[in-house]
Amino acid sequence: MINVGDSIPSIWFNFRQDDDWQSLNTVQSFAEKRVLIFALPGAFTPTCSSQQLPGYEELYNDFQDAGIDEVYCLSVNDSFVMNAWAKDMAVENVKMIPDGAGHFTRSMGMLVQKPMQNFGMRSWRYSMIVDD
Repeated sequence: MINVGDSIPSIWFNFRQDDDWQSLNTVQSFAEKRVLIFALPGAFTPTCSSQQLPGYEELYNDFQDAGIDEVYCLSVNDSFVMNAWAKDMAVENVKMIPDGAGHFTRSMGMLVQKPMQNFGMRSWRYSMIVDD
C-alpha cells in the first residue's frame, strides 16, 4: 500500500489512440501535475458503468476547479476494452489507463483475485490524488 509521501511506481502503459500505439509513463506523465486516479475492477461491470465512471466524468469540471489537472480511470483491462468502454459511455474528459497485465495495480498493492466472478486478477476500487 502506498502511504502519504510515498512515490507511485514508475510503470509504462501501452494503449491505442487514434489507431496508433502510444505509451504513458506514470512518473513522466504525472510530473508537475496534480492528478486524480480512480481504479475499478473492470470495464463494462455494473457498478463501474452505472456509477463510478459516469460520476467522475460528470464531476470533471468540479475536479479541475479544485486544482486537479487530469482525471484518470485505471482498470486491469486491455486497451481495446478500455477504449470500447469509453466510447460506449461517451467519455470525453476522463483519460482511460489500461493496466492489462496489472503491473501498476500489483505495484500499488491493490491487485486482488476475484475467482467467484470468474474475473481473475483485478483491482480493488480506490482513488488517489497524485501531487507531482
